[in-house]
Amino acid sequence: MSIDNALASVAVKDIDKAAAWYTELLGSSGHRPMPEVEEWMFPRGGGLQVYQGAERAGNCSFTLAVSDIEAVAQKLAAMGVPPGARTSNERVKTLMIKDPDGNSIAIAEALDPAIAR
Repeated sequence: MSIDNALASVAVKDIDKAAAWYTELLGSSGHRPMPEVEEWMFPRGGGLQVYQGAERAGNCSFTLAVSDIEAVAQKLAAMGVPPGARTSNERVKTLMIKDPDGNSIAIAEALDPAIAR
């Protein structure tokens, strides 16, 4: 089997409310391939699907790779998103947050060029 790409998915209670929040976070509108799914595709590959699934909402996690974690931290503060744990080492900086449904989001900036693809 050859895998060409992957999509992260996250369950939310209300797709319309979540789509608005994720649009503010991601800075661009997603598209809705079906009524219960909002989807974003990223320039360097991969994507995120936010879907209506109240029974799983708050139990999902995923990572967003960014090039400037400090700019993202400022944007999150402007959105009123409380910052979670921050870590940093010679390879990567991370910042943990939660979406309004309680799903865990890791924001990660690769510092090591070997992992920054």
